[in-house]
Amino acid sequence: MPEDLEVRRGLVIPAEELREAASRSGGPGGQHVNKASTRVTLRWCVESSRALSNAQRARLNRRLASRLTRAGELVIHAGGARSRARNRERARERLAELVREGLAVPRARRATRPSGASRKRRLEGKRRRSSVKTTRRGVRADSD
Repeated sequence: MPEDLEVRRGLVIPAEELREAASRSGGPGGQHVNKASTRVTLRWCVESSRALSNAQRARLNRRLASRLTRAGELVIHAGGARSRARNRERARERLAELVREGLAVPRARRATRPSGASRKRRLEGKRRRSSVKTTRRGVRADSD
């Protein structure tokens, strides 16, 4: 029986909310691949999860919208390893990472102003460029 999935401190997805299915996988394994169902598909319904608060659910729905099914499920496939146990681990790790990233609150941006020295450098660069362009101008001959 799979155990609960700890996403981060204070957030644990109960094992009964995770649905797992195995299917045939590509990847390494030779003839073994054609016989064994080692690919793991892990499903977790964000919409009906008891592990999330309403704010967390809304944030995940917004941040992971492109990865969710119409029913609000997050689906993870893992089939790179030869064993089902390793693929199960990878799928669980990937699910936890996606949820962690989806719930991360970005830092608020604080408005800053350019320093006096950087303003001075910018204006000096503009003056230098202007003088280069001025010296490139052709000399006009007087038309008398």
